[in-house]
Amino acid sequence: MKAVIVCVSVSHGNTRRVAGTMAEVLDAKVVSPEESDPAELAGADLVGFGSGVFHTRMHPALTGFVRGLPARPGRAFVFATSGLPEPPFAPFTRPPVRLLEGKGYEVSGTFVCRAFDTWAPFRLVGGINKRRPDGADLAAARAFAARLRG
Repeated sequence: MKAVIVCVSVSHGNTRRVAGTMAEVLDAKVVSPEESDPAELAGADLVGFGSGVFHTRMHPALTGFVRGLPARPGRAFVFATSGLPEPPFAPFTRPPVRLLEGKGYEVSGTFVCRAFDTWAPFRLVGGINKRRPDGADLAAARAFAARLRG
């Protein structure tokens, strides 16, 4: 199985760590949207899309990238890291999942974990989730990737 993970990780490298952990299990290449090769994505059996969460939304660079993808059938997954818990009534991953499904992708799953966050009010206290993603988070990411691999 050929897999590629498109990842936007801008603040503390949290999302990149999760992407790297998944990539080990999937034997996948991790790229930023700017580094991605459309032909490589089209030839992949599985494509992951992930970013940190900013103001309750996934990073605009990732969302814009997904919005610009050509319509085609394929298999995908979405993942995110966030300082705050994901609200059940408005999952962080819902917008990119809907965009991907609208383009013909079958979204095989989503993964979200907590991560170190120094957004404005949290900066005053040195941030929240200082040691996350931790070993348990990365183990959960590995298990998620293993399920995707089947």
